[in-house]
Amino acid sequence: MSAITVDPKRPRIAMVSTHGYVAANPPLGAADTGGQVVYVLELAKKLGQLGYDVDVWTRRFEDQPEIDVVSGRVRVIRMACGGNEFIPKEYLHEDLMEWGENALRFIKRHKLTYEFVNSHYWDGGIAGQRLSDALSVPHVHTPHSLGMWKKNRMEQDYPDQADSFEKEFNFTERVRQETILYNNCDIVLATTPPQHDMIIKDYGVHASRTAMIPPGYDDNRFFPVSEASRASIRKRFGFKKPTVVALGRLATNKGYDLLVEAFAVTAKRIPDAELRLAVGGKKMDKQERKILADIKARVKDLGLQRRVKFGSFISDEDLPDYYRAADLFVLSSRYEPFGMTAIEAMACGTPTVVTIHGGLFRAVSYGRHALFADTFDAEDLGITMMKPLRHAKLRNRMKRMGAHKARSLFTWTGIAQQLIGLVEGRPSPHRLEEDDWSEPWHDGD
Repeated sequence: MSAITVDPKRPRIAMVSTHGYVAANPPLGAADTGGQVVYVLELAKKLGQLGYDVDVWTRRFEDQPEIDVVSGRVRVIRMACGGNEFIPKEYLHEDLMEWGENALRFIKRHKLTYEFVNSHYWDGGIAGQRLSDALSVPHVHTPHSLGMWKKNRMEQDYPDQADSFEKEFNFTERVRQETILYNNCDIVLATTPPQHDMIIKDYGVHASRTAMIPPGYDDNRFFPVSEASRASIRKRFGFKKPTVVALGRLATNKGYDLLVEAFAVTAKRIPDAELRLAVGGKKMDKQERKILADIKARVKDLGLQRRVKFGSFISDEDLPDYYRAADLFVLSSRYEPFGMTAIEAMACGTPTVVTIHGGLFRAVSYGRHALFADTFDAEDLGITMMKPLRHAKLRNRMKRMGAHKARSLFTWTGIAQQLIGLVEGRPSPHRLEEDDWSEPWHDGD
């Protein structure tokens, strides 16, 4: 589709997310295509429902079409740069000058005007700042993760691999670009309190130019169902035993190897428990295949071949039911700025365990909404996973109150309203304050 229709009566927003396979129906699990893509598309659709036209700007490669219609008010616009091949997000910044020139020509040709630019991740931020400067409109940047934080944590845990991390993740250039970006855009939008603190303290951004809005989830898709419906769903997926589930991209950071180590602890205490890993995409690159092979080798070393099941990538259509079928969902990441999959699982009424190496665990009351554990400590994580499988009272409280917590804080409608309110300088009744992330634990439901 190449025709461009513009209604000058409707305000228009530019969202910039340049890496990965951004599309109306994205191939989640493909290289650099995961939670951020979901975030951008879901937020764009809610902004459309609030009365805005939204253009999601990304990179064009591999013979993708120039325009992809998401909904009546949301479309993906792709601009070419750096050739026709996929470029990893860590090195995409080298070609974004070309991307920006192509985007500005397109904007001028079609007489597009924008209320503001909302960019995502540091590569999208570089591109978004270019558009913001040229168009003289505000630029709100959402980092999603911070290079300085990831670099420090990975080098702390794996000091002998610092050189390989620098080559793979391009940390020096990333932190340099982030520092410039955060101090030039109008607002830096953190998704968790630790991010917010680091943006101010370590990147030197004045607090008045920062804000915090968490990611969201689609409450029209992710919600609890009756036990009868859940039994039918479990039968469809072949879940017969107490089942622990993890899913997502195949990346070292996701900690599936740590989860396997911890499950060995759980398995000794829950003899019929199974672990199902729905990891990777339909097409895996060399690094992803190596990660998967290493996980399978560790499963064999631990004698867990019959207890750990490797599944294919879960389609977007099946995702809510897959969460519902599980008896326990685990976010086992080494580092996780937020953890969208955990919120989706909680919203579906599935007991959830999250890593302490991230922001989400500060938003939940332990034993009420979810549990959390140190993913680097197999005993801690393994015994924590065992608790809701063994204790029905705990399990039932987490199912009920986890879903309630998700609905109260993390729906996309609330996130979109917070963003608009922030840009327009008006208070939002849904604004999540830092105190909401450290709610005291209590036994009452």
